[in-house]
Amino acid sequence: MTGVQRAREGTNVVVGRVELRQVDEVSLEGLLAVAVEDAEPEEVMPPVAGPPGWTALRQEAFRAWHRARFPGLAGPLREATFAIAHEGRTVGSARLAVRGSQEVLETGMWLARSQRGRGTGSAALRILLGEAARAGARTVVADTTVLNTAALAVLRGNGATLTPGQGAADVHAELRPGTPM
Repeated sequence: MTGVQRAREGTNVVVGRVELRQVDEVSLEGLLAVAVEDAEPEEVMPPVAGPPGWTALRQEAFRAWHRARFPGLAGPLREATFAIAHEGRTVGSARLAVRGSQEVLETGMWLARSQRGRGTGSAALRILLGEAARAGARTVVADTTVLNTAALAVLRGNGATLTPGQGAADVHAELRPGTPM
């Protein structure tokens, strides 16, 4: 899945090639290296008990989490993870997960801190929306917080309808797959 990126976020205009590749054993170590180098564990994976930082236990949990999703949307977890690449370099991860029926997919993503605010998230979301349409989804949902202004900007920029979530600081987004912005 690829796309030429011409995204405008704030005053930044980014041009470049953004790709999503389903995570497999080959790409997993590169994805982990980016996470360890340029993200905090709580930004990129479910919580793991223990001391803070990228401990050996947390790195192995990261690998296990992604390996469990190798089978993709048709697998037992009904979830797929993708490495986000910009100009051929892995810069983050995105996911799609079945919620209820194949017609509703949930998405989430993270980017390395050094890559944020460059339009890569918007381009990756557009590619994910195309993937969701090919998978038969009618709706893609995402949840974030009112403090995550970058995620809110990416969601708005891709046509999301935003509504209050369950908690006071939560935001729920709904997008239509296959509708390029």
